[in-house]
Amino acid sequence: MAILDIKLPNSILKALRLPQNNPRRQQIKVLKKLLRKARFTSFGQQYRFDEVLLSKHPGKKFQEMVPVFTYNKIYTDWWHTTLEGTPDICWPGKIRYYALSSGTSEAASKYIPVTNDLLRGNKIVMIKQLLSLRNYEDIPYSSVSKGWLTLGGSTDLQKGSGYYAGDLSGITAKNAPFWFQPFYKPGKKIAKEKDWNKKIEEIVEKAPHWDIGFLVGVPAWIQMCVEMIIERYKLNNIHEMWPNLAFFVHGGVSFEPYKKGFEKLLGKPITYIETYLASEGFIAYQDRQYSTGMRLVTGEHIFMEFVPFDSKNFNADGEIVSNPEALMIHEVEEGKDYALLISTAAGAWRYLIGDTIRFVDKERCEIVITGRTKHFLSLVGEHLSVENMNKAIQLVSDEMNICIPEFTVAGIPHGNFFAHQWYVACNDHVDGKKLAAKIDEKLKMLNDDYAVERNSALKEVFVEVLSEQQFMDFMRCKGKVGGQHKFPRVLKGRMLEDWQRFLKSELTTVHA
Repeated sequence: MAILDIKLPNSILKALRLPQNNPRRQQIKVLKKLLRKARFTSFGQQYRFDEVLLSKHPGKKFQEMVPVFTYNKIYTDWWHTTLEGTPDICWPGKIRYYALSSGTSEAASKYIPVTNDLLRGNKIVMIKQLLSLRNYEDIPYSSVSKGWLTLGGSTDLQKGSGYYAGDLSGITAKNAPFWFQPFYKPGKKIAKEKDWNKKIEEIVEKAPHWDIGFLVGVPAWIQMCVEMIIERYKLNNIHEMWPNLAFFVHGGVSFEPYKKGFEKLLGKPITYIETYLASEGFIAYQDRQYSTGMRLVTGEHIFMEFVPFDSKNFNADGEIVSNPEALMIHEVEEGKDYALLISTAAGAWRYLIGDTIRFVDKERCEIVITGRTKHFLSLVGEHLSVENMNKAIQLVSDEMNICIPEFTVAGIPHGNFFAHQWYVACNDHVDGKKLAAKIDEKLKMLNDDYAVERNSALKEVFVEVLSEQQFMDFMRCKGKVGGQHKFPRVLKGRMLEDWQRFLKSELTTVHA
């Protein structure tokens, strides 16, 4: 056991002035730090941060004084004025950077404030994650000192009136410390490229000149890039070019649907490390081998609250109620789904990030992401989560020995009742009806509510088998190529209409 992992008594920790292993204390300390920094802002004055700081129970007082905000509410009420250059709104000073994020369901881009304080906190967490690699038995030290291929957004940011906007990965790379540059691939010039296809082509061209130790990025785009390198240089696997490739740091979506296809590209096993780095901040990362979850960052730059994801706190469309029950980290329970509220060093306050998480180890503050507040299907009470869908796809892929890198699901009317329509990317030969029966079978096993409703109002499960290219082409036509963009697992409303229209136009083109 590593010395740093030994849990000393709090009395000894205090005497040695070492941090105590107490997430509640860490979180209160973070909250106070955020409140002190922002107490003279317009937001801090309106919601009386000074009064919260003087309270004996600042966490509870903070919840009493400050309402819960969705993006639309905090942007309309506060953030829009920062785009006009107004300083000291929700965080001290002017906002110089905005992360453009549309999540996976919204049509219009969101402008998420990014401050130097947030970037500094993110960098500290990144360094801690690098240090945690000593907990992984299968990662040789030599691989860490090789090149790091990060497939992110362009560092050539959009220039606004007094600010820059772009993908968080692009903002982070642009502000990377000097010691990071020798290891960072694809390097400044290629990272600046805005045309995603051109960027990938340049990476493929340079690939033989690099010695890559690990990959960082969204699974779909990393897989596509590695496939192109293998095809271009007639390789059997990527390890023929990069023998020191030892691990893949991924995030944004569950890796399970991609794992089978990705491993076909390797010459030897590598280690997969999950991260939870959102546009709003670095929230969690996997810090030890074989852990089932990611460890929340409790002591840096984000204060977290947890809203039970149930009908008491959310309506049927996944919209949060006006005064939800919000728990602090010491009040949560393992095995329950919570929607995450965050307050950050960039002026997000009690902000509903839109993800749902579940604690798998409360003592270690380890969580898994189970889905999105609006990315679930419950037409008739089946309560089908993205986690259920990912697991079903993984089980079916293994059983049928096929690769399903992308999928999405929609709820549709079916006579007087309802059905689920699956759209599945699979380049292997597969019968859609057989695939539908297998997915249905696994979901019944995974979700009791689903099993009950399949005998009632949820009458059918349909599967349309498409190519992976069709999913990619739709993302391109929506302007969501590369970087942090990923295909939504559940389609509703306008996005579903756009998808159906896209597929119909493709069918018309084929038959024309």
